[in-house]
Amino acid sequence: MKPPRMLIGLIGANIMGSLSPALFAEAFAAAGIDGFYHLIDVERLPERRLPRLLDAVKAAGFSGTNITYPFKQDVMALLDAVDPEAAQVGAVNTVTIAPDGCTTGYNFDRVGFRRSFEESLGRDRANGAAVVQIGAGGAGRATAFALMDLGVSVLVIHDRDAARAKALTADLARHFGPSRCRLAGDLAGDIAAADGIVNATQMGMRGFPGNPVPVSSLRATHWAADVIYTPVDTEFIRAAAAKGARVLNGGGMCVHQAVAAFQLFTGVKPDAARLHRAFATALAARERSEADMA
Repeated sequence: MKPPRMLIGLIGANIMGSLSPALFAEAFAAAGIDGFYHLIDVERLPERRLPRLLDAVKAAGFSGTNITYPFKQDVMALLDAVDPEAAQVGAVNTVTIAPDGCTTGYNFDRVGFRRSFEESLGRDRANGAAVVQIGAGGAGRATAFALMDLGVSVLVIHDRDAARAKALTADLARHFGPSRCRLAGDLAGDIAAADGIVNATQMGMRGFPGNPVPVSSLRATHWAADVIYTPVDTEFIRAAAAKGARVLNGGGMCVHQAVAAFQLFTGVKPDAARLHRAFATALAARERSEADMA
């Protein structure tokens, strides 16, 4: 008898350009699993709220779902259990659904960003560095903890929501000590004095145009990292590259968090190099499609 199809989802806003379906399709094919990755975009389901969407995927027999903006923190209160690392970060990007409907939340953005950084820029670029991070929401919490894992000497946090920035800084201080993190004062000055800058906001994503980083503060000696890959080269990444800075887009983070999530859902660890190739192929196809529609 043919085994039932494994259903996995992604719940978020403005996600129809996501390349995660291509990554999971490749991983399913390599593992010989009949699986399907379904995008659940709240922009197209305006009356659907997160609790109803979570109930719907449970009722439909999904094995789990990824969670993205703007739900990475809100989802935690709806789950039956949260993995200790996700609880430490204070955000969830992956939810497993047991046969009895029990839900458990995990965070693989942290390991995804860390592995992407090590692979592309090298751990030495972060170890002992002074870094400014803009954004303290769900993605920002994960990247902040990842930067601490990578050994940054001081992490300066800025967010338009001052309370959110203070909460993240307090959590980092509790786990890593107050000497390694602080709130931004003069953002432009903090960036000019830093070794690296991270954009962990949605600004720059399709539908959220702009660049939260003062371009005049960017230097060739900086490295610049973004969590966004739709588009793969945000205004921030383009501005940093134009100044001669080394840059890291969000593609690698997407691949490496998918590796971890797929292994959790299926018990099979996919080949990261194969998923990198799938990402590049899907990205090229998306860009051709966008060019044809322009």
